[in-house]
Amino acid sequence: MRAGAELPPLTVPVTRTLIVAGAIASRDYQDVHHDPELARRKGSPDIFMNILTTNGLVGRYLTDHFGPTAVLRTLSIRLGAPSHPGDTLVLTGRVEEVDGDTATVRVVGTNSLGAHVTGTATVTLGAAP
Repeated sequence: MRAGAELPPLTVPVTRTLIVAGAIASRDYQDVHHDPELARRKGSPDIFMNILTTNGLVGRYLTDHFGPTAVLRTLSIRLGAPSHPGDTLVLTGRVEEVDGDTATVRVVGTNSLGAHVTGTATVTLGAAP
């Protein structure tokens, strides 16, 4: 783990099932996350992924890369372009700083509309069990 290291990308197909399941799992029953007609009435071309699903995907991306002993200490994200069914989310990351066993990582997730999520996380590598 070193500053400047690029994490390999993670490609996530954005399916209708992923969007609805993520909304249900996070108890986000807003119609724009499960009802295409109501989403269209509110100005969206279709349903779109909620922030909690995106947050979970970013967390998965980081822990998949750093391994099962990694501890996600902080995660701060900001949403941009929505993610609709049929799109693809590509997460990338870069280690910005390393302090002992803790890394600060900048994460960006893009789709066909642009930057869906940007953020920063702090990850500590744990000892193997």
